[in-house]
Amino acid sequence: MRTVLITIFAALLIISGEYSKGATLTVERGSDLQSVINYASAGDTIVLAGKDFEARRTPFTDPLCGNCEDPHTPVEASYGFVVRNKGLTIMGRDRVTTRLVTNAGYGIFFENAGSSALINLTITGGRRDADGNATDAAVVVRNSRVLIERVTISDNDDRPDDLVIGIGGIMGREGAEIYIHNCEITNVGWDGVALYRGASATITDCVIKEGRGAGIGITWDATCVAYRNEVSGFWKGIGAFGASWVVARNNLVRDNLGWGIIATGNSYMDVANNVVYHNGNCGVAPWSSNSRGRAVNNIIVANGWRDQWVCPCVGVWNYGDWAKWEFAHNIVWGNEEGEYEDIWDQTGLNGNISADPGFVGEDDFHLDAESPAIHAGDSTIFNRDGTISHIGLYGGSQAKE
Repeated sequence: MRTVLITIFAALLIISGEYSKGATLTVERGSDLQSVINYASAGDTIVLAGKDFEARRTPFTDPLCGNCEDPHTPVEASYGFVVRNKGLTIMGRDRVTTRLVTNAGYGIFFENAGSSALINLTITGGRRDADGNATDAAVVVRNSRVLIERVTISDNDDRPDDLVIGIGGIMGREGAEIYIHNCEITNVGWDGVALYRGASATITDCVIKEGRGAGIGITWDATCVAYRNEVSGFWKGIGAFGASWVVARNNLVRDNLGWGIIATGNSYMDVANNVVYHNGNCGVAPWSSNSRGRAVNNIIVANGWRDQWVCPCVGVWNYGDWAKWEFAHNIVWGNEEGEYEDIWDQTGLNGNISADPGFVGEDDFHLDAESPAIHAGDSTIFNRDGTISHIGLYGGSQAKE
């Protein structure tokens, strides 16, 4: 017998803003989570015990394709859990022991789900769909506003040999508004976070590591703000593709196989106060004549440790129209085959520096007292104390603590 304890709140339950008011349903051992989701009313909160909740894989035909030229291309996919036509909060008691084992391509699928939230749990055990057009991920969001906070997405790495793509971490589809905070996405078979047509996301204070594709990949006309994330172990670190707009600040982008940060297509990127460190080929790359943006206050060092694959082993590779980029107050230094390729040396121009940035330690990107990055940033960007920004992670108003 499942145990479902229902308590009606006497007052409004507020979880990170407008999320959830109504009943709280406490789901204990032996409960069928999807049955509880189906039973719940809009605004309810489902609190999960510290145990595995196993989904039954449900095949379905997705009428829209996230990444096809024709969005009306049907896709054969599957979901594990689905929240549809109502906003719910699903909260684990323990981020480690409360686990959703999804057994499907779309692990937990929010569709027309109003304002929903997913908090304090682990999502694992996805199974890749055979259709290569399926935007498989641990969490897939369409036409919903979803908060994802303190969630671990791990070991969704199932992938048949005949498919290059696997299961991603979080995929934003049409009409998605996603707020991703303090999450860990690791050991996935495709992008860590990917946004497709009409999606938007704010991604803050996350660790996104060990996958294929891009750690954060923004495509079509999607928009993204990414602050204070660590992105490592992917083919690409942070990428803007299509006609997307991306603001990437105070991120550590390290140890990816190819590019660190890339802008291509008709995209716009605002790249400020990042550390782009020890990526396999190049650090930062404007990669089309139509991409444009601003790169200021970044530290781009020690890139180019593997044989050339997708770009030269340099700090900055210009494969676009340099006139469309503002490039100022960056430190570019110590990259394997030089600091710049297909662009003149920027050292000494617009506040750009080529010198050891003076990190405190090998994996500690704080600046030592003699660092040339201290108060050397763009004069229109300020630290939290009102002084001129440092260059790197610990400068600017979105700085790491």
